Amino acid sequence: MERFAKIIATIGPASQKKEVLMEMIKAGMNVARLNFSHGTHDEHQNVFNIIREVSKELDIPVAILADLCGPKIRVGALPPEGVPLIADDSIYIISTENEVNPINHLSSSTVISINIPNISTAFQPGNRILMDDGKLELVVEDIIDQVVKAKVITGGILKSHKGVNLPSAKLSVNALTDKDIHDLEFALHLGVDAIAISFVRSSEDILYTRQKIQEFVKEPNFHIPIIAKIERPEAVENLDSILDVTDGIMVARGDLGIETSTATVPIIQKSAIQKALIHSKYVITATQMLESMINNPRPTRAEASDVANAIFDGTDAVMLSGETAVGKYPVESIRNMDEIVRTAEQNNDSWSICSHVHVNDKLGDDALSICRAANELAHDTNVECIAVFTLTGRTALYMSKVRPRVTIHAFTPHERTYNRLALYWGVFPHIVEFAHSVENMISIVDKALQSTTIHEPGQQVVMLSGLPVNAMRAPNMALLHTLGEPY
Repeated sequence: MERFAKIIATIGPASQKKEVLMEMIKAGMNVARLNFSHGTHDEHQNVFNIIREVSKELDIPVAILADLCGPKIRVGALPPEGVPLIADDSIYIISTENEVNPINHLSSSTVISINIPNISTAFQPGNRILMDDGKLELVVEDIIDQVVKAKVITGGILKSHKGVNLPSAKLSVNALTDKDIHDLEFALHLGVDAIAISFVRSSEDILYTRQKIQEFVKEPNFHIPIIAKIERPEAVENLDSILDVTDGIMVARGDLGIETSTATVPIIQKSAIQKALIHSKYVITATQMLESMINNPRPTRAEASDVANAIFDGTDAVMLSGETAVGKYPVESIRNMDEIVRTAEQNNDSWSICSHVHVNDKLGDDALSICRAANELAHDTNVECIAVFTLTGRTALYMSKVRPRVTIHAFTPHERTYNRLALYWGVFPHIVEFAHSVENMISIVDKALQSTTIHEPGQQVVMLSGLPVNAMRAPNMALLHTLGEPY
């Protein structure tokens, strides 16, 4: 049985060699994530080239996702041994932009700097400050000029450059830093298939990113999917407006758990996935899915349940991070993820919520209606799959969002679209010559499907395309074809 949900794997030191990447693709990796928080452009270029090379050798499409790191709020320089933060003590926080300690009478051990400007305007008394992945917690007591006084709630040793999360602060920082803009231009030049952006707070962040893309790529009608990472409370609050302008979202549960609370993450995940389905947008569930496999050859039972529940929620893809980037078992992580997903999908009829979600038609054309009609045809017990002809991949995405019970075979003459189609739930890409007539399309589908070991003469296929065939337009035709019959 084919797997519908896609597996995204982060590439890092544990997985950047050709032989490892080859085994990862064979094991079921559909999307390779290049994490621009780490690595140089030369390293990403090398990995990109290897993935494209191996993908062609294996004749398996692999999409490549560039994940921009966004603004990272961090502690400034501290003594090598770190600074002890003691519960119930008060410390003072300044901006790293201040060249001189504004409170000179305080000892350096009680003053911490973080890299945000205008620090006094970002906070209010009562705001929480979390450091080192939430291990240390403080609460703002007072703001004095350019200094924040904070009480230590949960103490420990704080070391240089540890991450800082500010759940309630109103930060005047852009979602794209200068580094991100440089990385974005480089990723577009590489030819990646999608862009993920961090620190999203509103739809304006998506629109600004698209504006920068248009500045970098002068090609007419160029479009690359933008994935908004949902990791800030503001993103959760503004999710509907974000979904109106983005191509997809990533439920980044690691930062969400720190920025909101661990207890609310499952609720946010379910709500975000459902809203993405309603908006016909792509959704990824990410972070700590098989975390124990960084060091162990098998996942925990709780992790298996977590992955399965994401599938039942209706996610398009599940993502591996440290498991494949730095873990000891990158290939085994993908194999285990593949097995869990397949098993969950075999039980979708009993547990999936997708059948209860109604997709809104805000597309301004008949594309979604035609996809729904094709889905109804596919419910016929004799129909084995749906065949979609697409130039940009949009029709395949819409078809995947109505969640048919059968696989979607997407045919395209464009290599860029062919690779990108590997992102989408239930979609299996084929690169073919341009079809010039309905008869030509039927011939292509007939030969391609009968060449597999899965499909055989006598099986029925629903075909979806736009007419006239040589026009670049939304689908407006669905027909039923029996494999092996004259056309």
